Amino acid sequence: MPLAAGILLFVATIAGMEGVAYAAHRWVMHGRLGWWLHESHHRERAGRFERNDLYAVIFAVPSILLLAGGVRWGWGAWATWAGAGIAAYGAIYFGFHDVIVHRRVGHRIVPRSSYFKRIVQAHRIHHAVESREGTVSFGFLYAPAVERLKAALGGRDGAVVRAPKVASTIPRG
Repeated sequence: MPLAAGILLFVATIAGMEGVAYAAHRWVMHGRLGWWLHESHHRERAGRFERNDLYAVIFAVPSILLLAGGVRWGWGAWATWAGAGIAAYGAIYFGFHDVIVHRRVGHRIVPRSSYFKRIVQAHRIHHAVESREGTVSFGFLYAPAVERLKAALGGRDGAVVRAPKVASTIPRG
């Protein structure tokens, strides 16, 4: 496979994974089948890990199989490029979702671009709902305008919207 074709397949796989992630998040994770794992992600986390983290293992399987198939089992270069694209999407997702949005790894990154701000706000709007039903914004590398998401959230039946956190009025220090 020519290098340019491999790079194109790699980039197309990353883009395609956004569609796969959207569908899995909306219809599996928020569906009857997968909510038992994903529900932990819509609650306060008690420890370092949550049941939802098992989805990272589940989504790594196709990447591992394609990489092994392309490198070791003779499936062809296409499998290696596609497996690498899935792995790259997973790394991007981890960086945005777990590091920047949920701050599961300490850092001082502050999203400043309008794109990053929109992605973070969209995910926070998604987490405003604690229930399986009524949630908006299921993608991660693409999110509609925040105003559209807020309007859609207000019109969702079955949404159990999280109560706002009350700031402590006790002076510190």
